[in-house]
Amino acid sequence: MALASTLHELSTLIESFHPLVVIETVEEERAQRLVGAAAQSLGFSFYEWSIVQGLRIASGRDVGGHAIGTTTEPGGALGHIRALDRVGLYLLKDFGPHLEDPRNARLLREVCQAFTGTRSTIVLTGGHVELPPEVEPHAVYLELQLPDEGELQQVLRTVVESLGESHRLEVDLDDAARAEIASALRGLTLNQARQAVAYAALEDGHFSRDDLSRIVDRKARLIQDSGLLEYLPAADNSFELGGFARLGEWLERAEQGFTPEAAAMKLDPPRGLLLAGVQGCGKSLAAKAIARRWQQPLLKLDAGRLYDKYVGESDRNLRRALALAESMAPAVLWIDEIEKAFSVSGGGDVDGGLSRRIQGHLLTWLQEKRSAVFVVATANDVFSLPPELMRKGRFDEIFFVDLPQPEERRTIFEIHLRNREQDPAGFDLDDLVFASEGMSGAEIEQAVVAGLYRALHAKQPLANGHLLAELDATVPLSRSRREDIDRLRALAADRFVPVA
Repeated sequence: MALASTLHELSTLIESFHPLVVIETVEEERAQRLVGAAAQSLGFSFYEWSIVQGLRIASGRDVGGHAIGTTTEPGGALGHIRALDRVGLYLLKDFGPHLEDPRNARLLREVCQAFTGTRSTIVLTGGHVELPPEVEPHAVYLELQLPDEGELQQVLRTVVESLGESHRLEVDLDDAARAEIASALRGLTLNQARQAVAYAALEDGHFSRDDLSRIVDRKARLIQDSGLLEYLPAADNSFELGGFARLGEWLERAEQGFTPEAAAMKLDPPRGLLLAGVQGCGKSLAAKAIARRWQQPLLKLDAGRLYDKYVGESDRNLRRALALAESMAPAVLWIDEIEKAFSVSGGGDVDGGLSRRIQGHLLTWLQEKRSAVFVVATANDVFSLPPELMRKGRFDEIFFVDLPQPEERRTIFEIHLRNREQDPAGFDLDDLVFASEGMSGAEIEQAVVAGLYRALHAKQPLANGHLLAELDATVPLSRSRREDIDRLRALAADRFVPVA
């Protein structure tokens, strides 16, 4: 269990004479229970501090609800802790901002030095805890894992019992349904789980397995609100893909990895694939089409959202995003333009080693993950990707997406004409295919859109002439960046599998 494992880790840190432990979390309630449980298991006195309540004894021989002396001020609390002669655990809530005062930073440093040989430990909690450089060497960071299914089962029981008493809630849940709902809540904090269960239960006054879809929808909304992942439910995914025959055949085989028969043979679900190739030729569309084909939710990880100005926060964002993705399994995780987050250009120390740490964590996760999260990574500039990202074992396969061939261009025209209420049968597709030689799928789509605007302006129905005029005015990427595309094709010739 996650909490039991974290409790063991915290107790080990305390017993190995670490004077300062930092737990960055928004789940203050869980952190408080964790530290209290550690104090109880070790037989230590347990003190809590907040700027509102001051320092007070939370457990031990002299439990009291009132602040000890004049300890509401941070300096007074640290001074009192330094003067105590008993071994104890001291939980200081939201203390980080008070360390901007040099006096408080110095006091904390002296307390840490005094605690080095006593096993007394200060635990700092808060959403983000930034330590002064002189205090940092005394600290060790402890990650509070998201609630496991045991904790979520307890939340489910508590909320259902509470609502049953206060709202006369009708409950129809057997053990199997409870387990399914608890599993669906994975990836949420305890408070988010409470809210999701209460929302689903109160919507119609009846709580049963049928509410599972409501909980999943609520969870998806919370994931979207986290800002780390974009969420596209399977029901809202209507994207079509033109061509990509070899990719389609590969996906048909890979889909068997999600079946009970594959699990019986101890086969893990497929890991994912890397789509490299020419910009605008359907890599992003392929990620959406894969999720649609398998009827799985699509989660998009935008690398730019990971990076944060605070030390350690970017790494934590990646871990949180991957944990959220695993909590939605089975799902497709789309990492768009992966080279922007995990590029090897500029060395690895320009950003203090942050890119290397993030890259290392992703590589380890790709290698070791066992959850049914299928990763689709897309890359325009494969030359900046680290070689270790492109070896077998990270991804099941690496596909190269080239400029569309004539039959693929025909399909692309048909898709975009139909999507805009135009009958492809009313157009000379052979002329359009010939005129679009060397164009990407995105350039063809834009020509269709621009042709429609041209026709609307002329107050005419869309015709071949409008489309041909737009195609003729387009300078495709294959001409404007011919050298780059030729270099990319040369690299892909004997390394990657063509999608078509």
